[in-house]
Amino acid sequence: MSGDIVGAWDVSLSDGVYRIEFEHGTTTGKRVIYINGKFACCTGDITCMCEDEVLRDWMFKLVGKETFPVGSTDTKATISIEAITGFSYEYTLEINGKSLQTFLDNRSKMSKTWMLKLGGADYRIVLEKDTMDVWCNGQKMETMGEFTENGSETHFAVENHECCIKATSSGRKRNGIVHSLLVDGIRIEEAIE
Repeated sequence: MSGDIVGAWDVSLSDGVYRIEFEHGTTTGKRVIYINGKFACCTGDITCMCEDEVLRDWMFKLVGKETFPVGSTDTKATISIEAITGFSYEYTLEINGKSLQTFLDNRSKMSKTWMLKLGGADYRIVLEKDTMDVWCNGQKMETMGEFTENGSETHFAVENHECCIKATSSGRKRNGIVHSLLVDGIRIEEAIE
């Protein structure tokens, strides 16, 4: 990466947390997008030579948009470049057509995340509440769901550890359903991303 990084954003998705960095050569028009420190493929005038490298045809267009996929589910990300005054630019990131903040606010309502350490390894477990999909360190997990007297349970395994996400009523309409992760019967606190 060169010294022309003008924007950096952290995006939490079900399959991981991604650091997006944008390089913009304001004298050459050069645009490079890095995801977790690696070149990212983009649309438009970009030719992808391999998964890790992007080459852009020569261009001198200082404003506009760059759209590219993020994560294993190819979530749509767009960086907008707008001129403010003279040679000052503003860079904004949209995810799935929403501002990053709106996307993250909606995401926090639609998912739950837990961080834990098992056998010396770090694990990030994410529940997508709308689909009940469970992700662990970027991999969609095989799960088994069952209804119980108090709600539902979603069972899966991480290494040799039994995991269960329990969905129960909070007893209050405003709070709705409470999701709790148990690993080997021990409750794990929810992470704040």
